[in-house]
Amino acid sequence: MGVTTGAVWGRAEQQDYRSRVRGTLLGVAVGDALGGPADALSLAGIRAAYGDEGLVDLAPGHGRRGCVTHHTQLTLFTVDGLIRAQVRRDTGAWHPPTDLHRAYLRWAATQRDWGPDERRAEDGWLAREEWLYARRDPARALLIGFGDRTMGTLEYPKNPDERGPEAVARSAPFGLLVGWEPQLVVQLAVECAAQTHGHPVAYLSAGAYAVIVHALARGDSLDGAVQRALALLTARPGHRPVCDALRHALGAVRQGVPTPARVEELAGDGTADGLLAASVYCALVGEDVRHGLCLAVNQSGPSAAAGALTGGLLGALHGETALPPAWLAELEGRPTLLELADDFAMEMTQGPALHGPAGASPGWLARYPRA
Repeated sequence: MGVTTGAVWGRAEQQDYRSRVRGTLLGVAVGDALGGPADALSLAGIRAAYGDEGLVDLAPGHGRRGCVTHHTQLTLFTVDGLIRAQVRRDTGAWHPPTDLHRAYLRWAATQRDWGPDERRAEDGWLAREEWLYARRDPARALLIGFGDRTMGTLEYPKNPDERGPEAVARSAPFGLLVGWEPQLVVQLAVECAAQTHGHPVAYLSAGAYAVIVHALARGDSLDGAVQRALALLTARPGHRPVCDALRHALGAVRQGVPTPARVEELAGDGTADGLLAASVYCALVGEDVRHGLCLAVNQSGPSAAAGALTGGLLGALHGETALPPAWLAELEGRPTLLELADDFAMEMTQGPALHGPAGASPGWLARYPRA
């Protein structure tokens, strides 16, 4: 796994990048929180519960408004794993899929343990956040994939028949590696998705989503980002369902006023390729972030995943200030999300000032241990 030489970061570039990192992570979380209460409901059920307009505001779920699900939890641990991979690179041990797997195992511990174990110094700060120890209906494929220490690979993937959207929904942070070449972003996202979702539809959807976010974070348009993903995916075996779904999403934009029926048609039976297509469509046709997110979650499929995917796209495209402030005010874990986003942006733009082969900031290594 290689990486390109990082860009020269001026002050304006750093500020823009940090806004997109914050926007992406907050967007994933707020879309996840919006859709979570509707996850088990059909469109008719959503309208019966929330009115004829459907779900247009945060609703109670898991005891309060603004609660996130396992999609946001795993997205946070993806960010943690990527920072730890950069820090471990100083040691010469450079294999990001392994570092991400270790991060996901730390998430799996939050689903088993009562709370943080202060004796595990190698866990770093994120695994000590008590609110992350809430179990938010994780999919069976996640619990199986991270149920032991054996890492799924493309040659020997975990759950080889699993086509669900969960691996895609944790993959936005790979796209924030803006110093990497796009094909390497795809490869890392694909390899990490295969740790729980071994069907090509699932892991190629994760790669496509990551490289779309990557193009957006570099300042491309959403349509251009999708075209870039299509060009990169066509060389990979099993790409056709994912590419067809993305082309279907682009074509649907020209078919008139967006409706829940069109979103449901794109989402299909809730597999990764369908949710990817639906999120791209909602991000393209949404009048603003709020409208795009509401369009994504008001359908009979996995609403939390659809909201998370759409929110990640819109956050990367527009930055944090475009997100609905009233929703952010109630968002569970917002301080943690912002802290992690700023750490990630600092690592990616100023990493050599924080650590290197010759020395490192003790505070940074306490937060992101090399172990």
